[in-house]
Amino acid sequence: MQLDPWTMDLRLLAEMPLFRELPPSELEHLVTRLRVVELPPETVLFREGERGDCFYVVLEGELEVFHAVGAEGERILAVRGRGEFIGELSLLNPDGLRTAGVRSRGPARLWEMERVQFDELIQRQPSLAYEMTRVLSARMTAAQSGTIRDLEDKNLQLIRAYEELKAAQAQIIDKERLERELQVAHDIQMSLLPQTLPRLPGYEFGARIIPERAVGGDFYDVIDLDSDAVAILVGDVTGKGVPAAIFMAQIHALLHAGIGLCSQPREALQWVNQQLFAIGASSLFATVLCGILDLKTAEFAFARAGHEPPLLVLAGGEVCQVAWDLGQPLGLLEDPVLDEQTVTIPPGGVLLLYSDGLTDGRNPQGEDFGRERLMDTLGGLADHPAQDVCNGLWQALTAFQGDAPQFDDVTLVAVRARAEEQERKGGAHYAT
Repeated sequence: MQLDPWTMDLRLLAEMPLFRELPPSELEHLVTRLRVVELPPETVLFREGERGDCFYVVLEGELEVFHAVGAEGERILAVRGRGEFIGELSLLNPDGLRTAGVRSRGPARLWEMERVQFDELIQRQPSLAYEMTRVLSARMTAAQSGTIRDLEDKNLQLIRAYEELKAAQAQIIDKERLERELQVAHDIQMSLLPQTLPRLPGYEFGARIIPERAVGGDFYDVIDLDSDAVAILVGDVTGKGVPAAIFMAQIHALLHAGIGLCSQPREALQWVNQQLFAIGASSLFATVLCGILDLKTAEFAFARAGHEPPLLVLAGGEVCQVAWDLGQPLGLLEDPVLDEQTVTIPPGGVLLLYSDGLTDGRNPQGEDFGRERLMDTLGGLADHPAQDVCNGLWQALTAFQGDAPQFDDVTLVAVRARAEEQERKGGAHYAT
């Protein structure tokens, strides 16, 4: 047998803890007098700080008790369901203000009891005040426990944040110290390279070196041997960063000594390789080109240990690759195969020595700059001064790379043999 709505509401009211001890006549009186409120989903019943003159009993649905609704710090304090009451503190507080906001989660159905009805009910049924006090006490205890848990959680969060802040500060300090040390290392490494290039009758020299990082493994040098010759070195150590830079400094120093001890570039490279194996220098190795330029004949006799072959630019813009065999790097084998060649720089011609960071440079699509593009660019710089040749090649590479990061260290050394008419005019000397 289906009950009528009035009887169902009466039974529901009798089952609620707050009204369970009331006599049937009182329950019937409440069912007759209380107004039913229907709330759609996500409806705010009242807000924190508003003045309240009634409280509510949940018949159906759920209500959320919240602070700071809609704000960044909004917080759900509790959820009240069927048989629970809400909004009673505004009736008990002297100022009558709501201490929190309330909204429906889904559809909700409530009984509304006005302040006058509440006061009359308490006068008729004083025991109801004890039941309400018991519920409020339990809620306060739960709220206090929740607040303590929240404070403990926030304290743990603060501790973690403090530790993370200390770690971040330590990382910043370490980073700043590392940057200072890398800058010092960069300055030391750059001081190993020529600060100025020779100013020799009949020749122009140009050079550029651009490490991929603060320090790198590339190097070059131009060394006066006597009034009739200069030695030219270009090298590229495998690897990157500080280990490569340290090995680069070691190879560079050994090459300086080898050039002084040996009469031929091949002998100098062989001697350096022997020293590397004798001291067990490193697991790294290096490609090197070592050559001697005869200032009277413009002959450049060189030996290569796995390094990129030189390119020769004729006065008309034709570009020739001087050598083809690669040879083998220093520090890898005890008796490496070396490529030995001689090339004469014609009047008005340019000899370019470079590291593979130039040809291996990549654009955002992953395409290499490549030797063919290098030779085309170099041909267009045929009539430029030696330093401008190096600058122009670097500009072409950076334009090609676009937003892509630099792939490797880049080193460029150019030697121009000036034509007789240029020499008579006393053409300018170029140095880094």
